[in-house]
Amino acid sequence: MRLNKMSSLICAFVLTPALLVGCSSATPPPAAMNQPVKQEPAKPATPAVTPPAPAAAAPSGDAKETPRNETLYINGLQWGAPTNFNLLSGNPAFPINYGNSRELIYETLFMINMLDGKLEPLLGTKYTWTDDFTMKVELNKDAKWSDGKPFTSDDAVYTYMLGKKYQVNWSSFWTFLEDVTADGPNAFNIKLKKDNPNKLTVLDSIDLIPMLPKHIWEEIEKKSNNDLATIRKEFNASPVGTGPYKMYFYNDQKITVARDDNYWGKALFGGKLAAPKYITHVIYKDNAAGDLAFKSGQVDVSQQFIPQVWNMWKDGAPVKTYMKDAPYYLPGSIPSIFFNMSKKGLDNVDVRKAIAMAIDYKKVSDLAMSGYSSAMKPSITLDSDAEKKYVDQDAIKSLQWTTDVAGANALLDKIGAKKGADGIRVLDGTRLGPYDVECPYGWSDWNASLEIVAQNAKAIGIEIRTKFPEQPVWNNDLQTGKFDIIMNTPAGGISPSQPWNRARTIMYSKGVAAAGEMAFWNWGRYKNEQADQIIDKIPTISDEAQVKALYTELTKIWLKDIPSIPLMYRPWVFHTVNESIWKGFPSQGDGSNIPPQIAIDGAGIKALYQIHN
Repeated sequence: MRLNKMSSLICAFVLTPALLVGCSSATPPPAAMNQPVKQEPAKPATPAVTPPAPAAAAPSGDAKETPRNETLYINGLQWGAPTNFNLLSGNPAFPINYGNSRELIYETLFMINMLDGKLEPLLGTKYTWTDDFTMKVELNKDAKWSDGKPFTSDDAVYTYMLGKKYQVNWSSFWTFLEDVTADGPNAFNIKLKKDNPNKLTVLDSIDLIPMLPKHIWEEIEKKSNNDLATIRKEFNASPVGTGPYKMYFYNDQKITVARDDNYWGKALFGGKLAAPKYITHVIYKDNAAGDLAFKSGQVDVSQQFIPQVWNMWKDGAPVKTYMKDAPYYLPGSIPSIFFNMSKKGLDNVDVRKAIAMAIDYKKVSDLAMSGYSSAMKPSITLDSDAEKKYVDQDAIKSLQWTTDVAGANALLDKIGAKKGADGIRVLDGTRLGPYDVECPYGWSDWNASLEIVAQNAKAIGIEIRTKFPEQPVWNNDLQTGKFDIIMNTPAGGISPSQPWNRARTIMYSKGVAAAGEMAFWNWGRYKNEQADQIIDKIPTISDEAQVKALYTELTKIWLKDIPSIPLMYRPWVFHTVNESIWKGFPSQGDGSNIPPQIAIDGAGIKALYQIHN
């Protein structure tokens, strides 16, 4: 993430989102397969997507103050004045942004729980596969829009179809979809293409796509003559959603939503309304200002990277992380370095393995991540209960590397890579370096990580130099393959398609443009026919044992070929709470099964019904 000024901004990533690490900003869907989607840490100071959008919002009236004991304050999701609250604009403000605040105003059909990877009911009550190509989604008959009109299958079908009609955040799902049709007023069917059936992306869709009211947006379409550029200019100051909150106030300093006391979904949450009557996101100029406000109790839930967070509670502040001890946060992504597979020297798997063995992962965690990354266990899966169950851990153990400088040197000696007078090795006439390792300037956690990689490589006789261009240059280099080694996050985020989506992003060679042209996954142009076949097959299999066997084999291929090296585990969101005002936030081992999803995203929203003051 871009952070900053530790000076200033530490930030996270997008698929479309820290030395300092950063904060997550808007988070486009991990499921985007066919669209150009940037997958880098998003800079908090700038939008993750840059569509046609109106100028910064004018205030919605005189500044409205709300009682402190009725207001939950959050930070880290909005880094500038709101430009609009239009989900189709590509750049809506909190809490309409696509991800990280999905359930406050526009709700999704189901809520992802990052603790176990399961989908929990919301607007949808149940989903079933009626055949190999069709999912039936049953809807909650009690669901209503905030204007009192019922939520029906027509709204769900309409929302899906917007992605087919226009290029919006969920258009990529239509790579795999044949049709979406109503099945009575309270159910609808999602039909897959028979020549490209991907059940995992359908699961992603029912978790990620926020439902829009047909009766509102079809009028906006008519007014705009069905022109997306015009539709994107719709400010949508008072969004009509099904969620537990409605827009209340916004200006260039804060955005406030107010609880809808007529919210239809009380029965889902123990028959009660959310505890905070208001939720306010204050717009701070940088992380330092947000951290100061959080420590002093002006902010209750922080989604910013806080260096050495334990110093806050050592100083006496009632600050808590989800986990009591290091690494304090649950992992949600795996920032990694990717090799250009056509570069002489780097095209040798033993050279790549030696680099992997030379890296001091603990130093990366301690210095670049403030210790927020657990011990590295190389795999295509996160080291989390939700993902590691997909791979036979015993079967891959012998292939997993650890920091072993002596072993790395021995491996290079074995393949005949001899050190020259300058200490840099030469293999088959190719000097092993200099190779540039690249990430954007100002993404401080990544910058620090790559400095460590360069130092570690020197210790085994490989010359790696850090290169920190501006973000647009890095993005172009990434996608065109104009790099030696480059850092990026493969398919970050919590979704039902993980770890498949991550594996696909790292390894899948089908549809990847040649070097010099734009590629949106597999940036190093790695090719392995067996890996492609497994990646194609996994979404078509329902048997859990068979799925596990396929993921295990795919992980073995990755461990043997090493097209990428994971450097750290990062939280998808930094769930840190100050209990000066609000108490009872979920924590590890409390038995609640409420995930640390900042109390407003996915199943994390259940925290709003548990906290008290």
